[in-house]
Amino acid sequence: MRISAAQRAENENRIRAAMDRLLRGEIPPGGKCDVKTLAREADVDRTAFYGTRPYGHLRLEFERRVQALQDTGEIPDRREAQIIRLKAENSRLKERLDQSERKNDELSDFRTQALAQLAAQHEEIARLRETAAGTSGIRRLPTPRTTVIGSCS
Repeated sequence: MRISAAQRAENENRIRAAMDRLLRGEIPPGGKCDVKTLAREADVDRTAFYGTRPYGHLRLEFERRVQALQDTGEIPDRREAQIIRLKAENSRLKERLDQSERKNDELSDFRTQALAQLAAQHEEIARLRETAAGTSGIRRLPTPRTTVIGSCS
């Protein structure tokens, strides 16, 4: 069905008004900052935005404006902004978890090495004591006295 120039101009005005609302962040419940919601808000058939249809240029303008806002760090869709924020937080938490796991692995390796070294030192001490006890030519020195009689000066 063909529309008149006046109807087309009216539709373009409604589309531009809906576009401005969406880009200001006035997104209806259940909607996003996308062409589907734009068409619903402007009460225009969504297929009119694609290909060589009458409002294809408005879809391109809308997508450029959305991209320009995203490039400046401003995201009109609160839900999309939350998704981006949560993804960034998720990747930060994954990195922290990886660092913690690496640190735990390092500490476990250090603990294993320290226990092995202590066990080796204990075995060496036990061997030296056995050697000392089995040799008859070794005399034990008397233990030092702990009481002091008189001054040493």
